[in-house]
Parts: sequence; structure tokens; C-alpha cells
Amino acid sequence: MSHVTLKVPADTWVKATWKEYLQAIAQQPDGKGKSYYYDGQMRLEMSPVGNPHSRDHAIIIHAVVLYAGITGIDLDGHDNCTYRKTGCAEAQPDASFYIGDVANAIPWETTIIDLDHYPPPTLAIEVAYTSLADDKGEKRLLYEEMGVSEYWIIDVENVQVIAFAVANQGSRRITQSQVLPGLEIALLEEAFRRCRETNHGKVSAWLLSQWQPK
Repeated sequence: MSHVTLKVPADTWVKATWKEYLQAIAQQPDGKGKSYYYDGQMRLEMSPVGNPHSRDHAIIIHAVVLYAGITGIDLDGHDNCTYRKTGCAEAQPDASFYIGDVANAIPWETTIIDLDHYPPPTLAIEVAYTSLADDKGEKRLLYEEMGVSEYWIIDVENVQVIAFAVANQGSRRITQSQVLPGLEIALLEEAFRRCRETNHGKVSAWLLSQWQPK
């Protein structure tokens, strides 16, 4: 592999071979940014994550884990985990979950999750603060290709959860999760609205009051 430094513009899709993509991510500082590869293109995201993105990122992971715990759903969560189909696709969703029968599919010591050997996550989530158009476009196609069952986009600015059920390399909008039965998308949006006015502890208590058996 060449050791020539590749100058790749951030936050945009650039035509690249798989070899060029691997070279580009090898040159990224450890733990800095995210990377994607799909349809002969790569995207490196190096934008710093500010307060709005990080807070919505935190509460969506907490909400999903809390709901699974209350309702008795087996679930394993991943934060900024790398999923790879060698030679053709790679993604690092902001959050992702293996749910139900595949909750224990990934061994603890696994680093990059090789989708040629392991199933894709059941649910992939992107938190969109500056990347909404891309999350609704190319990344949506990427997750369809990877075979996730559900894909959510958290629209930070508009306080909206755009949720899709995915099947047969296509997707459609949903208002209730199919992989977390009984979870209404509108209730998650209300949780995000409350996060604009109060702290996560109070929002968590409100979620508990909505989900615990009456």
C-alpha cells in the first residue's frame, strides 16, 4: 500500500477505491472523526461534535436501552461502532443495536464488526446536526445495502425522529418501531423536546413514567 498522504475533503462523498479508502482512514488520528464507504465513494467526517449533537446522541442511546430493559427485550448497544463489508461498504453509525435473537451475536473481543461473518445491527441511528441531507440520502442507501432492519435519523434542529423500516434493500417511513414493539416514535420526539428545556435526569424520569406498567 502506498504511503503517500491522501488529501481527502471532509464531510463530502469522494470517489475512491476500497484500497484508497483504507489508506485514508489509516491516516486519520485515532478516535477522530467517522468514516463511510459505499458505491465506490468514501466520506470522512471530521467536524467537531458540539453540545446539541452530543446531548441528543446521549439521550437516544439511554432511551432505547431503558425501553428494552423495562419491556424485557434482549438488546446490545454500540456507540460509534465500525461495520465493514470488505471491498464494498463500511459505516460508523452514531448508535446501533442488536435486538432480540441476535442480541448476543457479536463476541466481546470483536473490534471492527465484519459483516461477512456477523449479522448487521438490527437498528442503526444517525444524529443529524449538520449532515441531515446526507443521512437521508447516501447513508440511508448504505444502511439498506447493509441489511439493517430499521434506520432512524435524529434531526437535531427540527427536533424530529425520521424512522424507516428496511427490507429487501428498500425502506419506508414508520411511526412505531417494529424492532422495539410498542415504541412510538412520537414519544421519542417529545423526549427530545423536553431535553431542550431540562436535563437528562428529568427526561429519564419522564420516560420511566410513560413506559412503566400502570
